[in-house]
Amino acid sequence: MSAREFNFDGLVGPTHSYAGLSYGNIASDKNTNLPSNPKQAVLQGLEKMHMLAGLGLGQAVLPPHERPHMRTLHDLGFTGSPARSLEAAWKVSPALLGLVSSASSMWTANAATVSPSADTGDGRVHFTPANLDSMMHRSLEPEITGRVLETIFADPEHFVHHAPLPAHDHFGDEGAANHTRFCEEYGAKGVEFFVFGRYALDDNKPRPAKFPARQTYEASEALVRLHDLDPGRVVLAQQNPDVIDEGVFHNDVIAVGNERVLFCHERAFLDQKNTLKQLQKAMGGALQIVEMPEADASVADAVSSYVFNSQLISVPGDTQMTLIAPVEAHENKRVKKYLDRISEEEGPIGSVHFADLRQSMRNGGGPACLRLRVVMTEEERASIKPRVFMDDDLYKDLTVWADKHYREQLTPDDLRDPALLDESQSALDALTQIL
Repeated sequence: MSAREFNFDGLVGPTHSYAGLSYGNIASDKNTNLPSNPKQAVLQGLEKMHMLAGLGLGQAVLPPHERPHMRTLHDLGFTGSPARSLEAAWKVSPALLGLVSSASSMWTANAATVSPSADTGDGRVHFTPANLDSMMHRSLEPEITGRVLETIFADPEHFVHHAPLPAHDHFGDEGAANHTRFCEEYGAKGVEFFVFGRYALDDNKPRPAKFPARQTYEASEALVRLHDLDPGRVVLAQQNPDVIDEGVFHNDVIAVGNERVLFCHERAFLDQKNTLKQLQKAMGGALQIVEMPEADASVADAVSSYVFNSQLISVPGDTQMTLIAPVEAHENKRVKKYLDRISEEEGPIGSVHFADLRQSMRNGGGPACLRLRVVMTEEERASIKPRVFMDDDLYKDLTVWADKHYREQLTPDDLRDPALLDESQSALDALTQIL
């Protein structure tokens, strides 16, 4: 059955700030407490979405979550009016207020794991929101993420929604940032590739020494069961613990795949040779692998440029794929030289486009972080009622909306301003009407 892939990008929220909340994410740590530009951030994201829609790709949007998250403040004993709660939380700890104000739901690669109907036992699209248990600010997201997904993908004839995995360290789940699907074409039965950082129930297995491994083997294994996937068409592999300690906090910082192509660094996986062999076998020998050698660009180059946090896309009518990379990859001479070489060869990647997403990048999120991939048949797509699919009119409406409701600049001190809460709620109310 024919199907199409849609990228559901997260809209950047009005409280977009640099609070340095993501331990192990080098860019997030590096830019802690710098002023941010929420309006520029949301417009950069919209520009990328509009560009991809213009290339003929399926493109849609997901709304931001309400922030500051006042319910968490109330649960922690900060009661009274919003102004009083915000000020009291600030006095106790500005870092705490940063946690409940984070706009991190923008990175929808962490929103959920999605398996298309061609892969699942019951022939429906399955969604499991990520529990994001490893980071406090992101652990506030799963409930609303689930409700948003249930609202958009509402038809039970086509879509199945699972609860997040238990919110415990043993089942740490970071969503599609550690999940890739390979296939001959989107509507065909695929091979689902789950990458994990550690075994939670076996301390004798390798794990990083410095930074946390956010995805567990046990979580990935549970997702395979929940989505009722064919074990013969599933590959589980462990990330290289050493590269996690070098800043590769998710697999999508060191590898990206699409249809029959995998683009990765040669140090991406713990047992790289066997992992690639398993993937090739599951794909019946059809997988094309582009493996960046350490001699051409180091893991440090990959982390600083976010070259693997690119979107690898199939543009209608093109025989080779296109890489949508951040401008930082253009600015890294070693990475740019490598990209020039592979795009000039007769390989699977024929061109590279560079997107300016500096506002997101300064918090450690590139093009791939901003999107959740959902493969749907035309019938499944037609069942969706909200106005979430990107076209020229929606792009215009969202640009006007952002220009009206977002601040030009935000500092950490601004998070205690009750007017920011009012502005954020007004923005979400208006967005609800648009969508």
